[in-house]
Amino acid sequence: MNRGLAFTGNRKRQVLVVDDEHINREMLGYIIKQKYDVVYAENGKEALDIIRENSKKLSLVMLDLIMPEMDGFEVLKIMQEDPSLKSLPVIVLTSEKSAEVDSLKLGAADFITKPYDMPEVILARVKRIIELSEDRLIIEATERDYLTGLYTKQFFFKYATQLERYYPDWEMDAVAIDVEHFHLLNELHGREFGDRVLREIARTINHLVSTETDGYACRYEADMFFVYCTHVDEEAYETMHAQLLEALVKITKNNHIRVRFGVYPKVDRSIEMERRFDRAKQACDTIRNNYAISIAYYDTKSYEKDIFSERLIGDFEEAMEKGHLIVYYQPKYNIKGDKPVLSSAEALIRWQHPEFGMISPGAFIPLFETNGLIQQLDLYVWKQAAEQISTWKKEYGVTIPVSVNVSRMDMYDPELQSNLLRILRENGLTSSEYLLEVTESAYAEDSRQLIEVVNNLRGKGFRVEMDDFGSGYSSLNMLTTLPIDVLKLDMVFVKNVHTDEKALRLVELIMEIARYLGVTVIAEGVEYEEQYELLKKCGCDVIQGYYFSKPLPPEDFNGLFAASGE
Repeated sequence: MNRGLAFTGNRKRQVLVVDDEHINREMLGYIIKQKYDVVYAENGKEALDIIRENSKKLSLVMLDLIMPEMDGFEVLKIMQEDPSLKSLPVIVLTSEKSAEVDSLKLGAADFITKPYDMPEVILARVKRIIELSEDRLIIEATERDYLTGLYTKQFFFKYATQLERYYPDWEMDAVAIDVEHFHLLNELHGREFGDRVLREIARTINHLVSTETDGYACRYEADMFFVYCTHVDEEAYETMHAQLLEALVKITKNNHIRVRFGVYPKVDRSIEMERRFDRAKQACDTIRNNYAISIAYYDTKSYEKDIFSERLIGDFEEAMEKGHLIVYYQPKYNIKGDKPVLSSAEALIRWQHPEFGMISPGAFIPLFETNGLIQQLDLYVWKQAAEQISTWKKEYGVTIPVSVNVSRMDMYDPELQSNLLRILRENGLTSSEYLLEVTESAYAEDSRQLIEVVNNLRGKGFRVEMDDFGSGYSSLNMLTTLPIDVLKLDMVFVKNVHTDEKALRLVELIMEIARYLGVTVIAEGVEYEEQYELLKKCGCDVIQGYYFSKPLPPEDFNGLFAASGE
C-alpha cells in the first residue's frame, strides 16, 4: 500500500467514538474530526447497532470500556465471535492500566489512555491502526482464494516454507488432491452448483487438515488442491479420502464421483517447495483413469525414470542432427545350402548419448511409441538404412537387402508408401532391396485396415516380414489370411528348442504351415550351435542371432563381406 496516498482524496475514513461521557466523546471527536468522519455512540448496545449497520463503511472503533447497558469488554467479545465484525480494528479508551492486557487479549488493536492530553499521539495511533488494518485486508484479499477461502498458491508456498523454518524437525507430507472430470459437473449442473461443490471440498479439506494432521491447504487450480501437512500413515490418508468422498456424495448425490490423492511422504527438504508438489502431482497423475486405486504415493525410482525419459525426449532432435543415433546391422544367414550365406540384415537403432553412454533401445523405443516420436525415429532409420545399402552396392558391388521396422503408427500414416518410395528413389534402390518388418501385434489390432496397407506395399514390390511371430497376439490360423512374405519366429520359441521337446515340436509345426503357405521362415535370437542344427533340420530358411553375429555398426559389418566371400 502507498503510505503517502493513504489519507489523501476527498473521502474521509469513518471512525466510531463510543463513550458514555459526553465531554469525552466531544473532546476525542474534536481531536480527530479534521481528518476523519466521526460517528458517536454513548454505550455498547448503541455502538453494536451502528457497527452492524455500517460495518463496510467504518474504518475504526474507539471504544470506552466502562459504560452502562453494555460495557466495552462485552462489545469486544461479540465482535470477535462475529466473522463479519472481527476484522474491524478497535482502539480501547481507558484510564485503567490493568484493563489494557485484557482488552488486547479480546482483540483490541491498541489503547489510548485518558485524559486525552496528547492530540498528536492520538492522531498518529489512529492513522497507524487504520493503515495496518487496511494493509491486512488487502493481504487477506490476495492470500485467499475468492471462492473457497483457502490460501492462493503463492501465499500457500510462502507459508509452507515459513512453517518449515519454525519446525525444522517435523516430518512433512506434500499432498495433491484432484477431482476427476470435475468439468462435467459444471456442464451437467451449472457453474453455481460446481462452485458449491468446490466450497464443500475446501471446507472438508480444511477440517481434515485441522483434525487429522497439521498444516496448510490451498486451491492450486480449478479442481486441484494442495495440502502441506505433518506426516501421517497410509491408513490416515484412507480415512481422509473416505471422509472427503462422503462429503462430496452428500452434496452431489453422485456415487460415481472420483477423488484422487497423490502423496509425497516425508518430503526431501533439500528441494524447492514447488518441486515437492510436482512430485505429489506426478503421483496423482499416475492413477488418472485407474478406478481401482484412489491414493498414489510418490516413488523416487519412478520419478528418476520419468526425468530420464523427459531428458531423452528433449535430446532426441539433437541426437538425430549430431549422429548420436546410430543404425546397427545384424546379419541374416541363409542356411538352406551346405554353407551359411550372408543374405540380408536387420537395421537396429542404438543411441550413443554424450552423457549417458550407450542407451538400450528398450529405454527409448517404447517411450517414443507412446508420445508419437516413433514415426520420426523410423523415418530416420529408413533413410540411414537406404543410404547404407547404396554405399555397400557402390563399394562392394553387391546388394545386401536390409529390413527396417514399420511401427503401428507408421501403418496408419497415409504418407507411408510415398515416403518409402521417395527414400528408394533418392538412393537409387528398388523395393526388392528394402524389406519391411511389421510386428505381429499390429496385425491383431486392426487386421482389415492393415491388410489393405500391406497389400498396397507388396503391390509396389516390397517384401513384408511379420516380426515377433509367436509373442502372444495372433493364432496360427491367422497366417492363412495375412499378406506376408516372411515369417520371423520370435526368440521365445528358439531359446528352448534344444532343451524342450514341446518347444521343438511347436517349431516344426510352424515350419510345416509356412512351407504350405510358401512363406520364408527366419529364426531370430539363435545363440547356440544346438539351436542352429535343430532349426536347419526343421527346414528353417534363415538364421539371425548371436550365433553368427551381434548387431554391428556399418564399419564392422563391412568385414562380413570378406568373411562370406562376397
